[in-house]
Amino acid sequence: MARKVTSRKELRKQAEAAEARDGDDKGGVKKKKKVAVRKKVVRAKRTKEKTPARMRRIWAIYSGTMKEEARFSYEQHAEAEQKMEELRGKSKKMYFILPLSEPITEPLPVAADAE
Repeated sequence: MARKVTSRKELRKQAEAAEARDGDDKGGVKKKKKVAVRKKVVRAKRTKEKTPARMRRIWAIYSGTMKEEARFSYEQHAEAEQKMEELRGKSKKMYFILPLSEPITEPLPVAADAE
């Protein structure tokens, strides 16, 4: 069993002896505990989603060199075919029709019957 020590000098000697034993095992250097540092959380900024632009479909007549010759609204496909045949009759160039999508830039027309 452990003996009760009453003298301060005896207690000091025992403490120094214990430090000497622990210091030999660990190299005599006490390590400090690292304090955990919390990193700031970077949150992504929310951006307002852009609404896609309104598009309309048209017919475009092109020559063989991809030069645009004429444009027609989507409902006027027969007129576009007629114009293409007319251009083919004038010259020996190749012409063809392609559908295009273009953004609507002008405002929608207001109906006069709404009054």
